Amino acid sequence: MFPQRLDSPLAYDIAKALIDGFNRHYRLFRAESARAKHRFETADWHGQQRGQRERIEFYDLRVGEAVARLEKEFKAGEQPMDVWHQVKLHFIGLMVNHHQPELGESFFNSVTTKILHRAYFQNDFIFVRPAISTEYIESRDAPTYRAYYPQPETLPATIERLLADYALQGRFADAPRDATRIAQAVMARLQHVKLRANFQLQVLASLFFRNKGAYVVGKVINGYTELPFALPILHDAQRRFHVDAMLFGEDDLQILFSFARAYFMVDMEVPSAYVQFLRSLMPRKPRAEIYNALGLAKQGKTLFYRDFLSHLNYSSDRFRIAPGIKGMVMLVFDLPSFPYVFKVIKDFYPPQKETTREQIKGKYLLVKQHDRVGRMADTLEYSDVGFPLDRFDPALVEEIRTFAPSQMEIGDRDGNGEMELVLRHVYIERRMIPLNIYLKEAFDILAEPESPAQAERAQAQLAQAVIEYGNAIKDMVAANIFPGDMLWKNFGVTRNGKVVFYDYDEIEYLTDCNFRKVPEPRNEEEEMSGEVWYAVGPKDVFPETFAPFLLGNERVREAFMAHHADLLDPAFWQRHKQRIQAGQMLDVFPYDDAQRFAHEDRDCTTSP
Repeated sequence: MFPQRLDSPLAYDIAKALIDGFNRHYRLFRAESARAKHRFETADWHGQQRGQRERIEFYDLRVGEAVARLEKEFKAGEQPMDVWHQVKLHFIGLMVNHHQPELGESFFNSVTTKILHRAYFQNDFIFVRPAISTEYIESRDAPTYRAYYPQPETLPATIERLLADYALQGRFADAPRDATRIAQAVMARLQHVKLRANFQLQVLASLFFRNKGAYVVGKVINGYTELPFALPILHDAQRRFHVDAMLFGEDDLQILFSFARAYFMVDMEVPSAYVQFLRSLMPRKPRAEIYNALGLAKQGKTLFYRDFLSHLNYSSDRFRIAPGIKGMVMLVFDLPSFPYVFKVIKDFYPPQKETTREQIKGKYLLVKQHDRVGRMADTLEYSDVGFPLDRFDPALVEEIRTFAPSQMEIGDRDGNGEMELVLRHVYIERRMIPLNIYLKEAFDILAEPESPAQAERAQAQLAQAVIEYGNAIKDMVAANIFPGDMLWKNFGVTRNGKVVFYDYDEIEYLTDCNFRKVPEPRNEEEEMSGEVWYAVGPKDVFPETFAPFLLGNERVREAFMAHHADLLDPAFWQRHKQRIQAGQMLDVFPYDDAQRFAHEDRDCTTSP
């Protein structure tokens, strides 16, 4: 129960110190996000990537600073629980009229859970549920979005003004041309629809920056119809701006805001208002994923965990060992009714896996900080997560006890007889269909098709998956990533058919690898040897040797060789390594080439 009094001056001082710590964090976070605009204007692409990477580290640094201050100035860990009750109440009072209350509550949780014993991780001491509403928070600096009310004949001029209102320092190659193309695309979408009195364009007030792209994000409103859109603004070869495409609809925006892409840099005074607007464009996308996409990963984790607890309350199925081939270093399980998988690093690895727990964690951190180019799944990382034991399949409990005993603890948390399984460290990521299973489904149909049409669909599914697999590897190569273990089982197929990599324990920077051709045998004995007879360094890679592991099926081989035979050639990898070492960044667009406007000069130096 909460105390009926607020009589501890120390409690207020602790709460005020927590607020100060959070305000410092968000001030620095927002300043770094705002600098993305200048970096875009000046084409400082490497600075942009560096800023994106460094911003990820801000949160943990500020939490650490706050913990150190509370311990040093207030001996926070020694204070009685009555004081901590009052700290939370004072904190709630101080968050009234704050512009980022939901982020402040998560910051409070992050700091206090590093100070309090785990037995106190409950609603009386932390924010299991939000205490401050984020509805209708008004920005002091500028409105969250801008609205424009054109007539059909003034639509190009209105769009040109809309672009100018972002005040990019530099010039467009041809702003009237871009505005006309956008207007034509809008009117083509509305060609059979009467324009209503409320016809308008609403766009978020800040641009969304990622790598070499800046995005206008908004919606067309006409009567009861709302049509989401995004406009990627890029540089051309002369460092002039141009609008490269117009993306329409929820599906296009889902890809733009995919969990497999780097976080956006956006200057937001009221992040909850941005999330609310984005939810109106992508109602199927969880708020947790939108916060993640905006770089507010801790808030994404907070919301994900709340959604997870709610799902547990309204479901009854059990956690199980995940279907598919078991990994050598990761123990993977899922809850069938929940669209995510849980991954725990094992305590023991086969001899061929020369790695450690810390090295594996380092690989996952590398991916989080890197440009994921739509091909590497983002992960949520949690420590000391409690699960109700009775929701675990006994076979799964035994699996964890056998392969990861250091990561599991079972006990009666609250002394009420309800047993809990606690995992010391766990990664959580979106569930996808493993590519090997996806291909097997096509193989099974092709083996005994019910009709020629079904066989044709299965063959198309197989071919498209193999093509997407190669595209995924090439996109990662463009971003200086060598996946290491390229087996089909380490890739997944998303709900929109994209192939995404998700097994990171052997991932390396491409520039750290040495791509070699298999030497010619010097004699008959070497030629007939079943063993590797030539010297192999720790970072040596022989692309020719990929084929026996990947292309055993003739249909797979045919599709692969038709589109991606160059992946078996060391020269392909060497060229990209040299290109990256020379400082060049390739284009990896979050939309199809067919969606791009037909620019006279397609020699762009850009990459969203």
